[in-house]
Amino acid sequence: MGDLLVVSGPPGAGKSAIAAAVADRWNPSVLIEGDAFFGFLRRGAIQPWLPEANAQNAVVSAATGAAAGRFAAGPAMVVYDGVVGPWFLPTFLGHAGLVSCSYVVVLPPLEQCLHQVRTRVGHSFTDEGAARHMHDQFARTAIDPRHVFANPAGAFDGTVEAIVAAHAAGTLTTLPI
Repeated sequence: MGDLLVVSGPPGAGKSAIAAAVADRWNPSVLIEGDAFFGFLRRGAIQPWLPEANAQNAVVSAATGAAAGRFAAGPAMVVYDGVVGPWFLPTFLGHAGLVSCSYVVVLPPLEQCLHQVRTRVGHSFTDEGAARHMHDQFARTAIDPRHVFANPAGAFDGTVEAIVAAHAAGTLTTLPI
């Protein structure tokens, strides 16, 4: 049986780079890029940060959870990279067929996230207002501090090491809230 580590946080937090670096620590491993599932939406897609996207987001969360759960049923370490706020964790885990997972929220200061959104190359998400909104959602939610990693500027390697160590220690396991 594999294991599932969800790396979440707002846009620009560095979660994709962190998730990739963490997945590279295990062999075998699987990296699921959650943004790809939003790319499957064609006509009529609603920007996921808008309130009217809630039903759409629940479907995408269910699909990503199901994919993560299928991979976690195998022998690989599965790292999921995407925006899974604690409010969607029950949906995600329910469709994954899991009662728990390891959960990380990468939450640097707002200005760091906005800078990343403004300056990153090769990423289609550039909406600073939406990034600000999603950062606020994570910042306002009561998340157990053991799951939150600030990823300050210049501390990427240290953040990756801290997440790997916390996972190995079993301190990242969570049940749905």
